[in-house]
Amino acid sequence: MTTVRDAPAMTEGVGPRAVAIACRDGYRLHGHLWCPGASGSPGRGTIIVNPATGVRARYYHAYARFLAERGFVVLTYDYRGIGESRPARLRGSGIRWRDWGELDFDAAVRWVRAREAGPLMVVGHSIGGFLPGFAEAAGAVDRILTVGAQYAYRHDYRARDRLGMIAKWHLLMPCLTAVVGYFPGRRLGWIEDLPAGMAYEWASRGRRMEASYPAAERPALLARFAAVRAPILAVGTPDDPFGTPTAIHRGLGYYVSSPRIQVQLASPVIGAAAIGHFGLFRARASGTFWTDTLRWLCDGQNPWPEAAIDPGA
Repeated sequence: MTTVRDAPAMTEGVGPRAVAIACRDGYRLHGHLWCPGASGSPGRGTIIVNPATGVRARYYHAYARFLAERGFVVLTYDYRGIGESRPARLRGSGIRWRDWGELDFDAAVRWVRAREAGPLMVVGHSIGGFLPGFAEAAGAVDRILTVGAQYAYRHDYRARDRLGMIAKWHLLMPCLTAVVGYFPGRRLGWIEDLPAGMAYEWASRGRRMEASYPAAERPALLARFAAVRAPILAVGTPDDPFGTPTAIHRGLGYYVSSPRIQVQLASPVIGAAAIGHFGLFRARASGTFWTDTLRWLCDGQNPWPEAAIDPGA
């Protein structure tokens, strides 16, 4: 019997196909669909990969190929304002952080469900792991894996990095955005350029996520998070300055109807040294992480039971 860990890679014909996804407000997102290559191979379901803030979908293409080679259909896509989904003019675009969940991820789920049968999973990196709660369609998701997922509350940053990160993301970013009309992250070599609304929301995010939105909209927003019932495995690493145990736990707290497991991986667990906020999606730095994730994505089994934590205890 073939187990998840020794499942053979199916490389014949694996490759991305460019796709466009229409959101309900008319915005078109661009991405790629990765399909298993071996004819007749058993399908394991579909995975939507949600990127981190200011990160292009192509950063996750190696992992998407890895998953497709092992029997999954995988959708990678750029949020509006980023990469291949960037408008001709970013200044004045009116794009907000919440749009990535309410409109973009929602459209991705509906697009996949209209075309693919079987289980639907989400792999969400950073804000990408928090976005499902914004989407009305998220109830169609069967399982979620998050990596460093949080919503950038400044007091949850890693203590030794906190002052510098606050200066960078909560002082300098909004100031530059006010001058330029959008955040010129690419010119700085930090991240992709960000729409102004997204940059301002990040800079002003408070302890409670919903406090960023009008009071009249908060009950409906929280209800959408509560409507998500997919089990969540939330992964953190010790050298992640954003996704600290407290930050990840704070974000998980909104998914009140989902079974939730939080794990804090140490380097020996996955066989990699420095990981940070981005390393787990780099092939050379990921160690055994990619192979280990198959146990959760295929069977809903936590690959790292010894790493489970309860930061709220």
